[in-house]
Amino acid sequence: MKNARIAIIAMLLLSHCLFSQTGTVHEPVRYIGGVSVDPHVHDGRLPYAVGVESRQTVRVNRSHPDWVEGSGWTYSHASNLCYWNDSFYQHYLSNPIDEHIAPGQTLVVTSKDGRNWSKPVVVFPPYQAPSGVAVPEGYDGYMMHQRMGFYIAPNKRLLVLAFYGHAEDPFGAGGIGRVVREAYADGTYGPIYFIRYSSHANWNETNTSYPFYRTSDDAGFVRACDDLLADKLVTAQWWDEDRGLDGFYSLKRAGSALSYYHRKDGAVVALWKRSLCALSFDDGASFSPPVKVPTLVMAGGKVWGQATDDSRYALCYNPIDMDEHRYPLIIVTSDDGIIYDDMLIVQGEVPPRRFFGRWKDYGPCYVRGIVEGNGNPPGDDMWITYSMNKEDMWVSRIPLPVRHTITGPVNDDFDDMPTGTVRDWNIYAPQWAPVSVVDFPGGAEKSLQLKDYDRYDYARAIRIFQEGQEIALSFRVYAQTSYAGMLDIDVTDRLGNRPVRLRFDSDAQMKYFKGDDYANLQRYQLDTWHVIQLKIEARPFGSYDLSVDGRRLLQAEPLVEAVKSVERLSVRTGPYRDWPTRKTVNEQPHAPLEDGDEPAPAAVFYLDDVKIDTIR
Repeated sequence: MKNARIAIIAMLLLSHCLFSQTGTVHEPVRYIGGVSVDPHVHDGRLPYAVGVESRQTVRVNRSHPDWVEGSGWTYSHASNLCYWNDSFYQHYLSNPIDEHIAPGQTLVVTSKDGRNWSKPVVVFPPYQAPSGVAVPEGYDGYMMHQRMGFYIAPNKRLLVLAFYGHAEDPFGAGGIGRVVREAYADGTYGPIYFIRYSSHANWNETNTSYPFYRTSDDAGFVRACDDLLADKLVTAQWWDEDRGLDGFYSLKRAGSALSYYHRKDGAVVALWKRSLCALSFDDGASFSPPVKVPTLVMAGGKVWGQATDDSRYALCYNPIDMDEHRYPLIIVTSDDGIIYDDMLIVQGEVPPRRFFGRWKDYGPCYVRGIVEGNGNPPGDDMWITYSMNKEDMWVSRIPLPVRHTITGPVNDDFDDMPTGTVRDWNIYAPQWAPVSVVDFPGGAEKSLQLKDYDRYDYARAIRIFQEGQEIALSFRVYAQTSYAGMLDIDVTDRLGNRPVRLRFDSDAQMKYFKGDDYANLQRYQLDTWHVIQLKIEARPFGSYDLSVDGRRLLQAEPLVEAVKSVERLSVRTGPYRDWPTRKTVNEQPHAPLEDGDEPAPAAVFYLDDVKIDTIR
């Protein structure tokens, strides 16, 4: 008997050890990289994921609303993404100034290639209650909220969804219900219906502004809605707005803003804000109790997880426990959807916030990708969407497999790249500061164009090369039309330190950084290719040589900063920035940035024949 009890105790201990291991309900995922961000710089001093292309899809404008969506509203947030009818669909919500302050609306932009986007179209306008229905006491008007944007039904219908509620708390008793309409292939949209009313109040067709979906005479649309409502995994994304007092949801406990993916063994990994995670072994019919994963450091920004087209997995999130400063946006990757490593930069830029608004946190916020079943764009890329400063909307294309190193020489003449596409370069391209491969100087000869008419942002392109201590670089630069702007050229190490800094400045001088400021080298000419050659000895107390158009201008010039090696060439149409800082209070009111709605005189630069050799 004693031996039997010992055997039972041993089995229980073994069972506890097995079921508390990483990959179980006790710790569904784990980040093992051990790397964390440096909070003092926007990119956190992290390596970059090679070839990420980030483009602004919506630039809000209060002074010229007709240039954007027609209303001039400057709070934009909570975007979602899908791919249907050979097009990208991005939708987001918008308020006039502040988060959770009425009125609110939801808009959609579309793109065939992920680079050129349509003007926003309002798909769910500000809510107007039926006559005689008053705003309940304690609330102040109506707003939109959404955790899910799209659903491609089994019959291939595309449903667009959002949630109406009362400002400033649309959750629980403040909710009204979820609305749906169909997107048609010709770019138009069907009527708006409610697909589900909040279970916390007695909302129905008699006291809401839109009919219930079952009244539609389109049988295909009704079937698509029925299929959506029957999918417990997809509708689990709705839980934190309603929580289902009527038992609709399989979730009993959960966090906010669910994303999920299927592991290779069929288990569903559920991820929420603030590092919460759970598992489902029955495709969403039930979930394990959510647990906090201590190795996933995050705050109230969303986390996005997905299986990728290279049979791996990826998570994207802001890896810092601060709500007001949601930067940088990173990616970690996994072979099995359980163990994650290699924290890399997806978006390391934080431009100035042009308009103040309540709870407009700094940085790339609320990342989402394409939910399983909502389409798969051509190519081996991962696509994500997010808001910047809760103001402008962005997408990023992440090439697969995700990598952060380059081996071998770089020889980019851009001639073999399709016009518009930029391969193997990390691109940061606001709408008013685009970056593209263009047919210049013409014919079969192409180059990389950086164009900038944004007063408060810049175009940027980064070329990662094989890390080394002795590097030979050469490239050509062409400044077009006027001395309206500037081009900063940095060679950096893997932490973003800038030991070599050059500048084509607006006073027509080519400059280099010496001491604590830029000093003149020579005058540069407009509409002329200038050939830049650099030989860099990247080590403590290292130096570099510089030649321009075959003429030696600097020899054994001391590095600006001591580094062990270098790995990136960075070009941008504006100076280096490190504001806002983590101490910048996002709730400090300020006037709109002067002339932020007006384009500046355009600065146009071209880059070509980039050759980089790592000697050692």
